[in-house]
Amino acid sequence: MHPTEKAVVPTRVIGLISGTSVDGIDAALVEISGTELDLKVELVAGATYPYPAKLRERILAVGAGVAISMAELAEIDDAIAQVFAQAAQNIQIGHQPATLIGSHGQTVYHRPPADRGIGKKSTANSPLGYSLQLGRGALIAHLTNIATVSNFRVADIAIGGHGAPLVPRVDAYLLSHPQEGRCIQNIGGISNVAYIPPRYGDWLSKIRGWDTGPGNSLLDLAVEHLSGGAKTYDEDGNWAASGTPCHQLVEQWLNQDYFHLPPPKSTGRELFGVTYLHQCLKDAQAYQLNSADVLATLTELTAASIFHSYRTFLPEMPQRVLLCGGGSRNLYLKQRLQLLLRSIPVSTTDEVGLSADFKEAIAFAVLAYWRHLGIPGNLPTATGAPQEVLLGEIHQGQF
Repeated sequence: MHPTEKAVVPTRVIGLISGTSVDGIDAALVEISGTELDLKVELVAGATYPYPAKLRERILAVGAGVAISMAELAEIDDAIAQVFAQAAQNIQIGHQPATLIGSHGQTVYHRPPADRGIGKKSTANSPLGYSLQLGRGALIAHLTNIATVSNFRVADIAIGGHGAPLVPRVDAYLLSHPQEGRCIQNIGGISNVAYIPPRYGDWLSKIRGWDTGPGNSLLDLAVEHLSGGAKTYDEDGNWAASGTPCHQLVEQWLNQDYFHLPPPKSTGRELFGVTYLHQCLKDAQAYQLNSADVLATLTELTAASIFHSYRTFLPEMPQRVLLCGGGSRNLYLKQRLQLLLRSIPVSTTDEVGLSADFKEAIAFAVLAYWRHLGIPGNLPTATGAPQEVLLGEIHQGQF
């Protein structure tokens, strides 16, 4: 156990996050007790609050590399903070108030250290990575009058880590098992895995974590493109399920450099975004695929890249896979992943008592709680950092 900075422990915490799909702000109001091995979390309330349509469009444009002025960047930063603060206020209605907020913010740019993981070279001279999350914590704290922890990634990046994934340490203490090796697979816009061996001996040092590749990012972009903007996602994977995946095309896409880069590694829309989708659509023309076939093939890429990642980089295959994030609700994707993993059961974190929909928001509530206590939040075996560090900057509320 790490020494704590404060004797008073805030137990009611709000976690806030919007992922690379930019489909809304996940808010989780949780009751937290314990520290690490005795960590306990109870979800009091969870909800997703959609962005105003115009703000979502601006965020997606910035993430896609559209040039804006510094004044516009500041305006978007404040606008995101305001809707995050509103989400924090709304999630508390009818409940005892929180004493702490952990806000991940909205990622609009991510560059791994020394160009490792993004799959393309940059012109940056710095060997350190760079990651930008908008929705500044100081404004959230000011608007809610609740101490807010934000900018979780920068401390890990500052010492040479990727700043991602940050959730494996939380997964380790909430989802490990005494006898069972598990993969906790989050499928958001980007997919990431935490491999957690059985909880005995030097188990913590054997945990691994990395971004496996695309999750919902390409699927959502494709749905919007193929539906002419009428849809933004494939509910339950029904559209994809009506098509047939082109396995030759999936094998071609799996030759992409990122999938063969050893962990630790991280990625984002900078690679698996609009430009990548357009190349995929161009590739699909040679096979004369209809819209359902294209979606089925892109879904197969997400499943196949996860399986490829396990087979290539895990010390051993897990005994169970637990899904979380928006992709865990895609029944067709879950079916395809189960087919690839054969006898390894694929279920969701719901089935072991942790909300699959709000696990990431819960994780940032825990990371804020640990920051308050002076407990490191990163896991060097996942982020590639040389040591454990405290994560997040603390912003006090009004007085």
